[in-house]
Amino acid sequence: MAQRVRDLRAGGRRVISLLLGEPDFPVPEAIQEAAIRAIREGVAPYPPVPGLAPLREAIASHYTRYYGTPVSPHQVVVSNGSKQAIYNALLCLLEPSDEVIIPVPYWVSYLPLVHLAQGCPVLVPTRQENHYRLTPDQLARSITPRTRALILNSPSNPTGTTYSREDYAALIEVLRNHPRIWIIADEIYDLLVYEGRAVSFLEFVELQERTIVCNGFSKAFAMPGWRLGYLIAPPDIAEAAIKVQGQTTAGANIAQKAAIAGLTGDIEALIAPMRKAFQERRDAIYQYLTTHHPELHPYKPQGAFYFFLSVEAYLGRKTTLQTADDMVDYLLEHGLALVPGTGFGMPTHIRLSYAVALSEIEAGLSLLTRALHALA
Repeated sequence: MAQRVRDLRAGGRRVISLLLGEPDFPVPEAIQEAAIRAIREGVAPYPPVPGLAPLREAIASHYTRYYGTPVSPHQVVVSNGSKQAIYNALLCLLEPSDEVIIPVPYWVSYLPLVHLAQGCPVLVPTRQENHYRLTPDQLARSITPRTRALILNSPSNPTGTTYSREDYAALIEVLRNHPRIWIIADEIYDLLVYEGRAVSFLEFVELQERTIVCNGFSKAFAMPGWRLGYLIAPPDIAEAAIKVQGQTTAGANIAQKAAIAGLTGDIEALIAPMRKAFQERRDAIYQYLTTHHPELHPYKPQGAFYFFLSVEAYLGRKTTLQTADDMVDYLLEHGLALVPGTGFGMPTHIRLSYAVALSEIEAGLSLLTRALHALA
């Protein structure tokens, strides 16, 4: 879709794009300056495979301070993006045909990463009425003797769903009876929560020895193109991840020195303006959709920067509109680019990103209304 938008714009078409999951803010100045200083040092050796020691220490200190759970630098492995951190975790855990439970909707890369690690995804549909949270009953019914891991994403892409402490505690009641199952907690949006604070799975001491947290700097620090992520795991898994990464990409790039500045500075001051803007956009979109398009079943995301909307009411209105893929093609004809839910496991939904300026969002919502009214 992003390439189609580029092609249309190159041909002179005006297209509003609410596609991508990358912040429309500059990298914070303190992080920029740290990167510039690192470059001007003129020394760029191969970095240590697990990451620069000061960055591993800063990540461990941040999690210890922010979530109140002790983390050692030896548990941290810095990677080339959080996607690599997830893949490293899967390669360390899975034998061929091991099963990985994944709630639906899911982030688009989870399934391919499990397949690449020779695992078998077990998809568990969730319900909008429950804000797309996995329930304990659903989890219990999905577990088999082959289950090796559960992937949880909170706050979530594509829904913005955020699990509460009570939600996690209820899932742990199920997991405590299955000691072979690991939790891979994707917490990439943890600093972009709009009411209260995120809960990390690491806070639950009972499951710390089989929890792997994956995170990174692309969202909260507006650094998606810098490709820098990390995992936090028990030391034996961290050592295995270092071995895996050492034979694929080795250490991450010079952005590590910039990330140190972000984590050791005033994190709240760095991210507060961006988070405030995202919250204002979220509230404006929610107000508009609940007023003008209740048939899309909008709900207010607690975190991240997405709305996941059902277009089921409009499917079948025309012979060419049978799935969300057809719907986004139709909307693109009207000058609005959104992401179909098919890649997230839900072909009846579309994803709207509000990581763009409010003026673009307002123009996009007007186009959405015009296109949907034409169908009605």
